[in-house]
Amino acid sequence: MLKKKKTEKKKEVYALGQHISMSADKARRVIDQIRGRSYEETLMILELMPYRACYPIFKLVYSAAANASYNMGSNEANLVISKAEVNKGTTIKKFKPRARGRSYPIKKPTCHITIVMDDISLDDKYVEIDSLKKPRWKKRKHTAAYRDMYSSGGIWDKK
Repeated sequence: MLKKKKTEKKKEVYALGQHISMSADKARRVIDQIRGRSYEETLMILELMPYRACYPIFKLVYSAAANASYNMGSNEANLVISKAEVNKGTTIKKFKPRARGRSYPIKKPTCHITIVMDDISLDDKYVEIDSLKKPRWKKRKHTAAYRDMYSSGGIWDKK
């Protein structure tokens, strides 16, 4: 796992999708899964998730990677999603005719999705986290004595 070091701000590549016809909460459910992951891992996650929001997010991630390779000349294997956010867009409002001359409002929410990618090969901004190493308590050796209660003459051997 990679952790971000505190350094100066550098050039980032992003893709922005506006007025996507879905709820911001439903898109946020998918965005939370891919934030901070590598480009290749993100594509695998988005292809296998069963949500409708995955397809527009997949297109945005792919577009941001294409922007990075074209504008900065970076390799797709070195890309990491540094920021991903979903904002609420405008609500499309229509009226549907109902019985007895009444009308019923239909509200279709939209959202704006922003994907920001960063190239980790351009600088040493990322450092490995030590938490993935073995914890200290696993270094101690514990010996567990195995005791078989059936062969040791437990309660069943009594007359």
